[in-house]
Amino acid sequence: MVEPVERPSTAGQRLSAPESFGVSTLEPGLRPPAQPPGRLVSIRVQMLDDTQEVFQISQRSTGKYLLDLICVHLNLTEGDYFGLEYQDHRKMMVWLDLLKPALKQIRRPRNTILRFVVKFFPPDHTQLMEELTRYLFALQVKRDLACGHLVCNDTSAALMVSHIIQSEIGDFDETQSWQHLLHNKYLPDQDAIRDKIMDCHRKHAGQTPAESDYQLLEIARRLEMYGIRLHPAKDREGTKLNLSVAHTGVLVFQGYLKINAFNWSRIRKLSFKRKRFLIKLRADPAQNAHHDTLEFAMASRDCCKIFWKICVEYHAFFRLFEEPKPKPKPILFTRGSSFRFSGRTQKQIIDYVKDSEVKKIPFERKHSKILSNSGVPSQSSSFRSQMPRESAISIPLADQTDSTRISELNGSQQIPVTNNNGFHDFLAPSKPPNHHGNGSAPDQHLLNPGSPGSEESPLGSPRVAVNGTAPENGQDDNIIHGSNPQSPDARQLSPLTSPLLTDAGYVRNEDEEEARRKFPTDKAYFIAKELLTTERTYLKDLQVVTESFQNAVANDETFSNSVKNLILANYEPVYKFHEGFLKELEQRLAQWEGRSNAHIKGDYQRIGDILLKNLQGLRQLTVHLQKHSECLVELEKLCRSVRKVDALCREFEQQRVCYLPFNVFLLRPLHRLLHYKLILERLCKHYPPTHEDFRDCRAALAEISEMVLQLQGTMMKMENFQKLLELRKDLTSIDNLAVPGREFIRLGCLSKLSGKGLQQRMFFLFSDCLVYTSRGMTAANQFKVHGQLPLYGMTIRESEEEWGVPHSFTLFGQRQSVVVAASCASEMERWVEDIRMAIDLAVQSSATPSDLLPTSPTDNKLSGEGGPEHESEEELSGSRTSLERQGHRGNTTVHVCWHRNTSVSMVDFSVAVENQLSGNLLRKFKNSNGWQKLWVVFTNFSLFFYKSHQDDYPLASLPLLGYSVTVPSESENIHKDYVFKLHFKSHVYYFRSESEYTFERWMEVIRSATCSSSRSVTRKDLY
Repeated sequence: MVEPVERPSTAGQRLSAPESFGVSTLEPGLRPPAQPPGRLVSIRVQMLDDTQEVFQISQRSTGKYLLDLICVHLNLTEGDYFGLEYQDHRKMMVWLDLLKPALKQIRRPRNTILRFVVKFFPPDHTQLMEELTRYLFALQVKRDLACGHLVCNDTSAALMVSHIIQSEIGDFDETQSWQHLLHNKYLPDQDAIRDKIMDCHRKHAGQTPAESDYQLLEIARRLEMYGIRLHPAKDREGTKLNLSVAHTGVLVFQGYLKINAFNWSRIRKLSFKRKRFLIKLRADPAQNAHHDTLEFAMASRDCCKIFWKICVEYHAFFRLFEEPKPKPKPILFTRGSSFRFSGRTQKQIIDYVKDSEVKKIPFERKHSKILSNSGVPSQSSSFRSQMPRESAISIPLADQTDSTRISELNGSQQIPVTNNNGFHDFLAPSKPPNHHGNGSAPDQHLLNPGSPGSEESPLGSPRVAVNGTAPENGQDDNIIHGSNPQSPDARQLSPLTSPLLTDAGYVRNEDEEEARRKFPTDKAYFIAKELLTTERTYLKDLQVVTESFQNAVANDETFSNSVKNLILANYEPVYKFHEGFLKELEQRLAQWEGRSNAHIKGDYQRIGDILLKNLQGLRQLTVHLQKHSECLVELEKLCRSVRKVDALCREFEQQRVCYLPFNVFLLRPLHRLLHYKLILERLCKHYPPTHEDFRDCRAALAEISEMVLQLQGTMMKMENFQKLLELRKDLTSIDNLAVPGREFIRLGCLSKLSGKGLQQRMFFLFSDCLVYTSRGMTAANQFKVHGQLPLYGMTIRESEEEWGVPHSFTLFGQRQSVVVAASCASEMERWVEDIRMAIDLAVQSSATPSDLLPTSPTDNKLSGEGGPEHESEEELSGSRTSLERQGHRGNTTVHVCWHRNTSVSMVDFSVAVENQLSGNLLRKFKNSNGWQKLWVVFTNFSLFFYKSHQDDYPLASLPLLGYSVTVPSESENIHKDYVFKLHFKSHVYYFRSESEYTFERWMEVIRSATCSSSRSVTRKDLY
C-alpha cells in the first residue's frame, strides 16, 4: 500500500476544518484569484495575537491576494474590516495598497514585517456578525490599551482589563489574578490601578471568553479615542492639532480632546496640496454661507497623502453601497490621483453574511486557560478525540456564541442604522445572548451546545508557521455542525427575549419565524412577561433612590442626616423585597417557557401563586410605603431651608441616571401598587373561573385592591404635591407654589391676543388661579410669569365671531379680561371645560384673593388691568429659542408642550402613571432597511431607549406629546406583523412588538400619551 504524501498543514486544517473556499475582498464567496506566475517570495505577517505567519506569494501578487490568503488561513469571513500595515523606507507606517503588487510596495521583504490589524472600526460592535471577528477586535483593543493609543480614565481602563483577564484565566482568584497582573502588562501605568482591576474582575464570575469580548468592546466603543489614529497637523495660526478619521467623518483633536468634527454629509471635497490638507465644506442654506475651505498644515506631502488615502477609504467603506468602480484612464493627460477604495463596503459585508451560509469553524484563544463552550458544535467528544494536540499552539481564533449559531440557521443579518441627525446614530442594538440570559427560545438543540476543551497556549516569543498549500478536507461536516441535546453544558436563555426580538438588527423571513416559534402563545404568558419587564424597570428606579442618590449626598455635610436616614430606612427594605420578587419572576418565566424538566413543565404555566405570596409579603411593608409621603415632604422642606441642599438635588437631577425628576422616583413604590392591580385585573378577566391559576389571581387582586384603597388618599395628595414642586422649578418669581388646598389642573400653550396680535403663552391652571407665562432667557430655560387671574368671580365666553380668531374665547376676571385662542377645536373644548370646573371649585372653596401666587413687582407690572401687553425684543427672542439651545430642563413636559403647542391635564398625568410599560421592541426609521432591538421604557409621556434592561441610564428619549400612533399602510411596505407607527410632522418611526398582546398594550399606553383624557374621567375613577 502506498502511503499518501504528507503535506504541510494549515491552522484551519489542524482544527479539523473542512476545505475553505476563502473570501475575496472584491468578489465575495469566490475562491481567491489564482496566484500569478513568478518566483515565490516569503512575507512575514504578525497577527493580532502576536504570532507570526509566513506566506508565500508571487512577485506579481497584489496586496489584495495577500490579504485574501490571510483571511483563508484564519477562516475569516469579515476580512474587509482589517488591513495590512508596515513601515516603509521613510520610517512611516503605511497601509498596503490592495490594488498594487505587494512587492513593489515592500522594497525589502526579508526585513519587513507586515502587521495584520483592524483598519475600519464600525460604530457598534454588534454590526460584526462573526464571533471570530469580535475576538480579533478585542485583541486590537487589548493592543491599543497596552501601547497607550486608547486613552481613557482609570475606571474604564480597569474595567476593560478585568474583562481581558476574565477571558484569559476565568473567574476571579485573588492569588492567581495578582500573579497574572504581575507577569502581564495591559496598561502603561497598570500598577497604579491594580487593586481596582481586581475589584472589577471579582464581579465577572461565570462570564465566558466570548461574553468578556462583548463587554470589552461595549466599553471601548463608547470611548472617544476608540479606533482613532492621530495624524499631527497645525491650523492656520500654527496651533498644534491632530487629525483623524472615523465612520462619521473627519475629526480634529487637540491632544486627546476632540474639539471639532466634520460629518461626511458636510464635506464636499477632500484634497491636499504639498503640505496642506484641505477640507471643503458644503454651504449651509440656513446661514446663506458660501463654500468654506479649512486648511491644515502637516509635516510633509507624504503625511498629507497617507491621511487623504485613509479618509477616502473610510468614506467609501461606511457610506457607499458598493465598491467604487475604477475611473477610465485618460488618453493624454491625468488629473489628480487614481487611488480608490478596493474591497467590499460595510453594507456588502453584511449582505454577504446574510445571504451566504458560511460554515462556522471552531477555534481556540491564545493565552486563554479556561474551557469555552460558546463556539463549538455539540458533538464535542467526537470532535475533541479527532483533533491533534498541536492545535493548541496554532493561531488563536475566537469563540462562537449562541447568537452566531442562531443567526446561521436563520440566515439573518444585522443592519446598521446610519443617520446623521440626533441620537439615532448611536442607538444600537442590545447585546447578543449570553448564558445568563437575553437569548431567545429557539430549538432545543441550540440551547444545549457541547464544549470541547482547549489546551493552554504556551507563552513566549512569537511562533512562526509556514502557510503551505490548500488544506485537505478534515472532519465531516456533521462533526462541525452537529448537535447534542443531551449535553450537560446547557445554557438557559432569558424569558425576556422571544425569537422575534433575538439579536437586535437581525432581519428574518416570516417563514423562519413561524418555524421557530417555540415559546408559549397564551395571553397569560405575555401578561406575566409584562409583569417581569416592568418589574425590572421598577427595580432600576428604586436603585436611583437607594444607591445613586445616597452616594450623591453621602459626603455632603449640609444634607441633614435625619432626612438621609429617613429616606434610606423606608426605601431600602422595599428595594430588597422587590429584588427577591424579581428573581422569582425570572425563574418562573424560564420554567413557563419550557426550559426546565418536561414532566413538571405544566405545573409552572401560571403566575398567581407567586403574586399572592409576594403581595402578602408586601403588606408587611405598608408602614414603609406610608412613610414615603413624609420623605417627599421632609426633602422639600430641607431644600427650601438650605440653598446648598437645593443646589445639590438639582445637580443630581442633571445626572443621566436620574432621567426623570427625582420626586417621581420617590413616588414609584405607590405607583407600582396600581400596576400590580391592573395586571391582576387582566389576568382574572382572561382566566375562566375553572382555571387553576384563577383562584390565586383573584386572592392576590383582593390583597392589592385593599392596599390601594388604604393608600389612595396619600397617593392622590402626593401626586398633586409632586407636580406642584416640579412646576415650581419651571417658573421664575414664584415664592411658594405648593400651598395647602391648591390643586394643579392643566398646563399648555394658548395664544394671547395683545396689542401686537396673537402671542404664544404658556398657561397654568390651578384650582384658585390661572397663570400665563412666556419662555425666558434663564440658564434653566424657566418660564417668566406675565400675569395671573384669580378664578373667583371669573366668567368665560366663546368669542370667535367677536375677534375673528378661530378657537378663541374670552376670560372675564374681576380686574382684567384676557382673549386667548387654542390651536384647534378639541384643545379649546378641553380648556373651556377645565376652566369652568376650576371656577366652580374656587366658588365652593374658601380661597380669598390673598391666596394668589406672590410674584415680584416687575411681574405685576406686566399684568396691568385690561391694557395690552408689551414685551421687549429680548423676551420675544427668548420665547422662540429652539430646543437645541435648552439646558437640562429643556425636555420637561412644560417645554414639550411649549414647542408642540399642546396641553396636558392632571388627569393625563394620572393616566400616564398607570400606563407605564417596558420591554424589547424592534425599531426602524423611515428610510432605513433594518430593525434595531432596543429596551424601551414608556413613562412620563416619553419613550426612553436603552441598549438592554441592564443599562443604568437611557441613551435617548422621545417625548410623545403631539405624536400620532397608527398602523402602517400598505404603501409603506412594512410587511411585518405587530408593527405600529409614530408620526409627528416629518418624523416617522416604526416599532415592532413580539405578539398581538404586546402590540395592543403598546398601542394602548402610547395612545394614552398622545390623546388627552376627557374631564368626564376623574382622578378618583382611576383608582
